[in-house]
Amino acid sequence: MRFSQDFAPPGRDAGQPRRRRTGVLTAAVSVAAALLLTGCGGTGTPAAKTAGGTAGTAADADRIEPPATVPTPELPVTVKSADGKRTTITSADRIVPLTGSLSEIVFTLGLGKQVVARDITATFEQAEKLPVVTRAHDVSAESVLSLRPTVVLADTTTGPAEAIGQIRDAGIPLVVVDPATGLADVGRRIETVAAALGVPESGHELEQRTQERIDAVHKSVPAPADGERKPRVAFLYLRGSASVYLLGGRDSGASSLLEAAGAVDAGKASGLKKDFTAITSEALAKAAPDAILVMTKGLESVGGVDGLVKIPGVAETPAGMDRRILSVDDGVLLNYGPRTDRVLSELVAQLHPKDGAAK
Repeated sequence: MRFSQDFAPPGRDAGQPRRRRTGVLTAAVSVAAALLLTGCGGTGTPAAKTAGGTAGTAADADRIEPPATVPTPELPVTVKSADGKRTTITSADRIVPLTGSLSEIVFTLGLGKQVVARDITATFEQAEKLPVVTRAHDVSAESVLSLRPTVVLADTTTGPAEAIGQIRDAGIPLVVVDPATGLADVGRRIETVAAALGVPESGHELEQRTQERIDAVHKSVPAPADGERKPRVAFLYLRGSASVYLLGGRDSGASSLLEAAGAVDAGKASGLKKDFTAITSEALAKAAPDAILVMTKGLESVGGVDGLVKIPGVAETPAGMDRRILSVDDGVLLNYGPRTDRVLSELVAQLHPKDGAAK
C-alpha cells in the first residue's frame, strides 16, 4: 500500500521508505507485502455492498486518460534523482517504470507506447499486456535489462538495492523519484517524471489538469449539518489468507485523502503516529470509526463485510455495528497520481451519499 499505491506494506505508493518493525507486526507486514503482489495485482470489486450502496468503480480504475496530442520528448536532459545521483537521459524510446503509480504518470503523459514493461501493480487496461519485471519491491534486474530500456524510473523504496545497482552498472539511465505521502505531492511527482522524460510542458499541463479536478471534487464535499461532526474513518489493510490485519495511523498514506473527503482519519486521531499497527480490540475501540476504508481485494480476502465484522473488535465499533464500509480499488487508492480525483470522488460519494443512505 502504502501497500499503493504500489503495494508494499501500507506505507507509500508503496512508496515510502520502510520503517523498522519488530516482532509479530514485522512478520505480518512482510507477509502483507508479498501478498499484495498476488492479491492486489488486478482490479476487483468488493464482495459486499459499500457504504454508498455501490461497489468500487473498477471501470474507472482501469481507465487512463492521455493527452490528445502525444508529446515529443526533448532530450537529452540531466536530472537529479531523489537518491542524490545525477542522471542524463538521452532517449525515452524504451521506458521501464518500476512502480504502478509511475507507470500511471508515464501513460497519462502520453508516452505509454514507449513503455516496454511494468510492475505488477500497474493494473490499468493499457498496461495489462506488458511483461511484468517487478513485483512490488522485488525487481528483477535481469528481466529489466533484457528489454533494453533507454530509461528506468523507480522510487526510493524500489529494490532490492542490488538490482538497482545492477541496472545502473549496466549503463542504463535510472531516475529515482520521491514517493507521494499525500495530495500535496501529486503535482511534484507528475512534474518530476515529465522533466526526466523530456516533456516538461506536458507535465505542467497534466499537473494543472489534475489539480483542477482534485479541487473541483474537494469543493463538492458537503459541510457537516448543524450539530453534526465529521465522520471518523479508519483505514484497514487486510489480507485474510495470511491473517494480516493492520490499522492505519498518521503515516499510512490515507489521511490526506480522508481529510480532503470531509472525514477524520480515526487511526491518526486516536494517536497512532506510525504507518500501521496490528489491529486489536483496544486500538479499534480508541479509534471508534464511524466507517472503515479498505481496498477491494482486502475486503474480498476476508469474505466481504460479513467476514470483516468477524475480525476481533470490528463489530463493536460504530462502523461495524452499522456495517458502513468504504471500498476503493487497490490499483489507485494510494497512488496519488493523475487519477487521484477519481479516488477522492469515490470516497466523497461513499461517505456522503446524496440520498442520505448509510448515514
